[in-house]
Amino acid sequence: MAIRLLRGVLSGLKWALCAVGAVALILAAMIATPLERPPEMQSVSDSAKGVDWSTLPPLERFQARDGTWIGYRHYAANSPATGRGAIFIHGSSGSSGTVNHALTHAIAARGVETWALDIRGHGGSGTRGDIGYVGQLEDDLVDFVAQIRKSAPDLPLTLIGHSAGAGFSLRVAATPIMQDMFVRTVLLAPYLGYDAPTNKPKAGGWANADLPRLFALAALRKLGIDCCSQLPVLALAVPPTSAKYLVSTYSDRLMRNFATRGYRIDLPATTRPITIFGGTDDEMMISDKYAEAVQAVKPQVDVKIIDGINHMGIVTSPKAVSVIADDVATRGSGQS
Repeated sequence: MAIRLLRGVLSGLKWALCAVGAVALILAAMIATPLERPPEMQSVSDSAKGVDWSTLPPLERFQARDGTWIGYRHYAANSPATGRGAIFIHGSSGSSGTVNHALTHAIAARGVETWALDIRGHGGSGTRGDIGYVGQLEDDLVDFVAQIRKSAPDLPLTLIGHSAGAGFSLRVAATPIMQDMFVRTVLLAPYLGYDAPTNKPKAGGWANADLPRLFALAALRKLGIDCCSQLPVLALAVPPTSAKYLVSTYSDRLMRNFATRGYRIDLPATTRPITIFGGTDDEMMISDKYAEAVQAVKPQVDVKIIDGINHMGIVTSPKAVSVIADDVATRGSGQS
């Protein structure tokens, strides 16, 4: 009887090992699935036309807590100064030196001292397309604010983000340690997370995700195995010759960090005023759904939709730039 019992145990163990092996092979095959880059999105590439680059400040750098040099650009406030400050977070693929310069320059021209940051993994900050761990971008921003406070200890700061940078800004606004750093958050054409009703499929052609690899890495994390997060999982529709200026792919950990945790999670946790700006002609987002989506979770969020503006036009079009720069320069911490 003992022999039969032993045989049964060994048989069960054999089948269990076979099942584990099969799952391992499936996950390995999913991780090995190649990431395909989408074709260039012309509306994004064309957004650089007409931007006055002659006023672009030089790239400066500060050292983050891990010793990495992080790039940023400082726009001194034009006289008369408003006694306000702003930090701008660019969108996916970009940096402080891309087309959002049209907006950051306009904000400073209205008397708001402005800083545009190269998020780690972009521009002059760290390794292109990757970071060390999820949460590192928040650590970098804390370090950057500390750098600003050396010369401007009491300047009230507004956090402004565009697209994926707006999703990250919402993540920041919901983080307890960072809530008191900013008096207000302004989200421009925000990516609100994979499950938001404001998303167009594949961001209108801008982004292509390696879903098998994403699912496999998520499954491994559920099992307590956080491996391979340096692998690219998201490809962006940048021009093939733009590697000097733009990031073409994101690693799993960069993609997870440079985003909101989900608007239904982050919005309820925010404590400071939030304003969302969108454009009626946004080719990546469904702007007319912003108000319904966010106000169902947080009724106090102010939503403004600008007629005739597309996704990149929100930071480049003179019409949108004027509206947003005026808003940042005149609305205070007590207004949403």
